[in-house]
Amino acid sequence: MDGATIRQVWMRRRGDPHVLEVREVPTPAPGPGQVRLRVAWAGVNFADVMMRRGLYPDAPRLPAVAGYEVSGTIDAVGPGAAPALIGRPAVAMCNFGGYSEAVCVPVGQAWPLPDGTDLRAAAALPVNYLTAWQMVRVMAPVAPGGSVLVQSAAGGVGQAVVQLCALAGVRVIGSASPGKHAELRAQGLAFVFDSGLREYAGPVREATGGRGVEAALEPRHGRWILESYRCLSRCGHLVLFGFAGAAAGHRSGTFSALRTLAQVPWLAINPVRLMNDNRSLGGVNLGRMWDEGERTAPWLRALLELLADGSIRPRLDSTFTFAQAAAAHERLEGRASFGKILLEPGR
Repeated sequence: MDGATIRQVWMRRRGDPHVLEVREVPTPAPGPGQVRLRVAWAGVNFADVMMRRGLYPDAPRLPAVAGYEVSGTIDAVGPGAAPALIGRPAVAMCNFGGYSEAVCVPVGQAWPLPDGTDLRAAAALPVNYLTAWQMVRVMAPVAPGGSVLVQSAAGGVGQAVVQLCALAGVRVIGSASPGKHAELRAQGLAFVFDSGLREYAGPVREATGGRGVEAALEPRHGRWILESYRCLSRCGHLVLFGFAGAAAGHRSGTFSALRTLAQVPWLAINPVRLMNDNRSLGGVNLGRMWDEGERTAPWLRALLELLADGSIRPRLDSTFTFAQAAAAHERLEGRASFGKILLEPGR
């Protein structure tokens, strides 16, 4: 890279979006087995919000740089990495640190892209689409003609679920704020309801002819777990992901997290009930799959093939500069986004 320094977006401390600030730091050099990407786009995810609010136990101690996914161009390689990779466009997963003009990652966490690939779309794949893939293709696959319930259907993961289910011939039922319902229906959702509705099992079961859904994907936790469980058919799967309920509203992060945990139906969904109901309960935390590259790499390769042939097209909501990172967090945290939010370092 040109210059001895790069810009990054740092979280100074735990707090509201305005704790984010741009700093200059020395340009990193790739270590053994690493490549360096000159970042074109960095994905913004709810995990970043959780980190900022002090609710992400796997996050580094603050001050630190958030960011799980980037796209860009490989501009340097460390010992043991192929020099032929230099100049290749790529998408990469970061174990934090993605809000940066340059990132160094293990070569196995960077995937070269065909020339001409839309780097904005590629940056939307690693977190949202891998999470969706793990849920609907690995943890709770549903046969064509079946139904999936996904909460926050207009979010990054929700939109990935919608597209992957459409490819598989699976009907999608989803929740979202009312202003997003029209576009979700236009995308082909079978039934859409208000994300603030407290009792939705009845309408969901009615929309499936009384059968229920074969899979329910729930990011909010708390009291929502039991209501989504009630939406399941026999042999249905409930998959938990994210922890969005803990960051709802503008209360302190700790208070929201404790309130959400207190509402989890620890006793209502127990092994005996699961057995008698012929249902299953699982969870997805992509951050804990960092060392499972042999397992996740084929998933991402499959997604990149679907992107290349046009089978999937990430719904991009908005882009922000590094200096506007606080506004990006406010948009995501305020549930105003529809699809993926990206940061653009070069502006």
